[in-house]
Amino acid sequence: MPNESASPATYVTHDLAVAEGDLRVGEWHPDAEGTPWLLVHGVTASHVAWAWVAAQSSARLIAPDLRGRGRSTASARRIGLAQHADDLAEVLDGLEVERAIVVGHSMGAFISLVFGERHPDRVERIVLVDGGLPLTLPRGMEPREAVRHVLGPTAARLDMRFPSEGAYRDFWRAHPAFTGREDPLLDAYFAYDLVGESPALRPATTFATVEADSIDQNAGEAIAGALERLRRPTRLIAAERGLLGEVSPLYPDLDGIRSRFPRLAATRRVPAVDHYSIVMSAPGARAVVQEVLAGE
Repeated sequence: MPNESASPATYVTHDLAVAEGDLRVGEWHPDAEGTPWLLVHGVTASHVAWAWVAAQSSARLIAPDLRGRGRSTASARRIGLAQHADDLAEVLDGLEVERAIVVGHSMGAFISLVFGERHPDRVERIVLVDGGLPLTLPRGMEPREAVRHVLGPTAARLDMRFPSEGAYRDFWRAHPAFTGREDPLLDAYFAYDLVGESPALRPATTFATVEADSIDQNAGEAIAGALERLRRPTRLIAAERGLLGEVSPLYPDLDGIRSRFPRLAATRRVPAVDHYSIVMSAPGARAVVQEVLAGE
């Protein structure tokens, strides 16, 4: 389980200065040889979401908290996918890494593609994990409406306050994607997600941060250009179930995706996982690691 007192040989954190803020970066297996993996989390997550992948891989794993998430500071002016992509380049600079294998989950997959577009020399290849490609939204839906439509209760919780870490964990136990799951890594993930003081603990991410990034993800120009060109070899793995554990996944038509984006090197469905557990569970993390290694 990742924590601040873990052995430096296994897990360390760094606080790197960037324009108008600081980024917290988690790093697993920092002394491992070979090309590091740069792990990019989802829209309301943090670097701790990659703890399950860290348990499945011995590669050097570098995972920042994106601006406004976890312990990274937000900026009212520096928002959007292109800014996150440029931040990733600064993370690699700060850790003296020339080139990485980039793995992005959910919104992190969109950011990974934009990073590959803006900094192709820093990217060996990209693995998209249940994200990175346009979602099918109801016709005529405004970008701001789309944020709550897609994220549902995940977005609603951002305005909530909790008296304790236990209360926050109980909130997540009621989420269909986490019902019945007892996992110390989940406990650590949800505890890290909270900031403030009891009895008014709150999620580290604000809705304003999520809204700004999500609008850029769904309507911005950066991702459109990145998808058109796909400058680096790119693979996609998609969950069998959606954000609420429902049968309909975010990407139901992989054949259609291959037809629309022929530059994709591979697409694969991962059975028995949802949008969260494709990263935040042992079976999902195993599939992620296998997909990274399949691109060698």
